[in-house]
Amino acid sequence: YIETQGIKRGLDDNGKPRGGGTLHATGKLGDVMKESSQIAYTVARARLAEIDPGNTFFDVTDIHMHVPEGATPKDGPSAGIAMVTSMLSLALGKPIRNDLAMTGEVSLTGKVLPVGGIKEKIMGGRRAGIQCIILPSANRRDYDEIPDYLKEGLDVHFAEDYETVYDVALGNK
Repeated sequence: YIETQGIKRGLDDNGKPRGGGTLHATGKLGDVMKESSQIAYTVARARLAEIDPGNTFFDVTDIHMHVPEGATPKDGPSAGIAMVTSMLSLALGKPIRNDLAMTGEVSLTGKVLPVGGIKEKIMGGRRAGIQCIILPSANRRDYDEIPDYLKEGLDVHFAEDYETVYDVALGNK
């Protein structure tokens, strides 16, 4: 579980926003997760420029991403697509449905890369009432090996690039 918050930058004496937007990552994050958050921020900025070129959210807003003290320490790239999606949700003012889960590393070019622990993540999602899940396309074989009773009733989407993730999470799918 990751919290993100946009913090609107104040204005200087001339009425212009002070500085540019920045990302602050705090909490139970290892070095790999901190690096993943920077990559996610870069991908979110690039994707927003494609979706809504006039949107200046990332230029005038600081993003603070926090993994609370009680959370499991994170030191892997699995939350990459979730971080990009949470940042775009803030920038666009569009909520993400509460029965959606996703996992996948994201590259600087927006490719969705495979991760481990697919069965365990699906089991956890089922316990949390998840109905829709986004997985990396490269993890399709891992998903196919999961028992049918765990897959029953799930709406599963496989993504090769972030565009698919966006379409499912924030688009019209």
